[in-house]
Amino acid sequence: MLEALAASELCVSDLSAALGLSVSCTSHQLRLLRALRLVRHRREGKLVFYSLDDGHIVRLFRDGLEHIREEAV
Repeated sequence: MLEALAASELCVSDLSAALGLSVSCTSHQLRLLRALRLVRHRREGKLVFYSLDDGHIVRLFRDGLEHIREEAV
């Protein structure tokens, strides 16, 4: 979920389709990530779009992912 949101802003239905999860499950996870201030939302009519909160969160995610990949080698 974080990787998808690091790549682009997505609405709940697009994110759930990309992850193969139900909209309900995706919404629940997004609510938890919002509470942790890792993601932010933007409302456009009836749609809500999500993205990682800011550039700092994106960098932390990418650095963590890079670290995990280095450990696997």
